[in-house]
Amino acid sequence: MNTLDTLRRFYARLVTSSGGDADPRIVEAFANVEREAFVGPGPWQIAAEGGYMDSGTDDPAILYQDINIGLVPKLGINNGQPSLHARCLAACAPKAGEVVVHVGAGTGYYTAMLARLVERSGHVHAFEINPDLASRSERNLSGYGNVTVHAASAVEAHLPPASVIYVCAGATHIPDIWLDALTIGGRLILPLTTSDGPGFMLLVTRQSGATYEARHISSAYFIGCIGARDETQSHALRAALRAQSPKAIRSLRRGEAPDETAWCAGPGWWLSTASLP
Repeated sequence: MNTLDTLRRFYARLVTSSGGDADPRIVEAFANVEREAFVGPGPWQIAAEGGYMDSGTDDPAILYQDINIGLVPKLGINNGQPSLHARCLAACAPKAGEVVVHVGAGTGYYTAMLARLVERSGHVHAFEINPDLASRSERNLSGYGNVTVHAASAVEAHLPPASVIYVCAGATHIPDIWLDALTIGGRLILPLTTSDGPGFMLLVTRQSGATYEARHISSAYFIGCIGARDETQSHALRAALRAQSPKAIRSLRRGEAPDETAWCAGPGWWLSTASLP
């Protein structure tokens, strides 16, 4: 085993360790997908407090840490914090044979992991609205026969019925198109974020036609999702975060007026602190 293979395996164990017993399939995905193949040539820009710092080297060994790599630093577009994605992948638990919609695929690093997790019998539809990133993603994923890259907005495109919708851009609200695309038992994981950035990862699981379990996964900070940003919704989310911890969320309701258990309300949906009956 060469040095990079050793580093990848250590990195995989490191970034998947925060959630207790790690799913070995997710550990293997982090160990086998080569990060250097997705972040472009070095030296790299490393996201740091208040901006970016130069890696000072093009040695790919530096990539196998729990660090966030700039893909388009001038736009604030990054590769994503590995430990956060490890937690999110564990929460939504993609399975062999499932269909996944990946929103904000970037250059395809986490798309490749999703493709490994659903195996050849499953399929990943990767949506990336930035044309350059979509083109890079298509090249990077050309060896994955179970991935289709769409250079389009996942807020406006027709989405296939999906077992998992994995969102990598911050939304101030939950678009109906994502909730409607979930199959029964399907899981949507997304960052709900305010216009000034902070928010949290929310996991929504469709139990029936209009009933959804929902729960907080972790805090999060993501670049905004074009088409899923609204200042009124951002204000409502900011007020909800000030009033009560998102850890209190237990369900998402549609087709009914919010009641006293409402944590935050959006157009046609609301998050409740009450569990489903």
